[in-house]
Amino acid sequence: MTVQATYAERTYLCETCPLMVRKIFRNLSEEELAFMSRFKRGELTIDRGATVLAEGTKNPHLYTVLFGWGFRYKLLPDGRRQIVNYVMPGDLIGLQGSLMGEMQHSVEALSPMVLCMFERSKMLTLFHDHPELAYDVTWIASREECMLDENLLSVGRRTALERLAYLIAFVFERATDVGLMKEKASVIPITQQHVADTLGLSLVHTNKTIRKLANLGLISWSEKGCKVLDPEKLQELAHWEADSDKVRPFI
Repeated sequence: MTVQATYAERTYLCETCPLMVRKIFRNLSEEELAFMSRFKRGELTIDRGATVLAEGTKNPHLYTVLFGWGFRYKLLPDGRRQIVNYVMPGDLIGLQGSLMGEMQHSVEALSPMVLCMFERSKMLTLFHDHPELAYDVTWIASREECMLDENLLSVGRRTALERLAYLIAFVFERATDVGLMKEKASVIPITQQHVADTLGLSLVHTNKTIRKLANLGLISWSEKGCKVLDPEKLQELAHWEADSDKVRPFI
């Protein structure tokens, strides 16, 4: 599916950005906010299922997710897909294309999304005039690498049950921090195919593993996605603990 996007001039001012009310994100100084206001070009509204960025393409912009869910993925020539990560509010996408000339992966919207759009050509200004913001970009890239390390560990060494428990516990924790899990009835809007493509399992094996977690009373599954019933026991099963340092940067 091609990009389905609606461009809008700044609907949300940087000074009143809805992400700033989340304790997970660090506070920006007045000078940094003024720069971000100049850096920002507008906003994009993306339809569910649309391709936000496509592997092998060039794009003059960077994006910060303001609302919604998405995922990063790579495709093999025969169409097989590997999901490498999930994107949520506060995540920066398009950085790879800015530094390497073209995207090395694609991004698809799991739900309707709103993206803040920034001009890629001003990245050098950020590094020259705002070193703390430049450090934030480096931190974001490093964090992405850490998440990929964990994904590789899951695919390489964790059992299928541990893989699934880790994936859902991790995604749920991240989503809770950024306000996507607003109610007890909230679900992670993924299908079993998304899980299979993330964990490197067959769809049949994925279904059996999901039923095991459901029988343990840790999750439930519906057409809307996955509902987490016991995040603490999911973490215990995955041998994973949430980060103690909750404050993180965003651009």
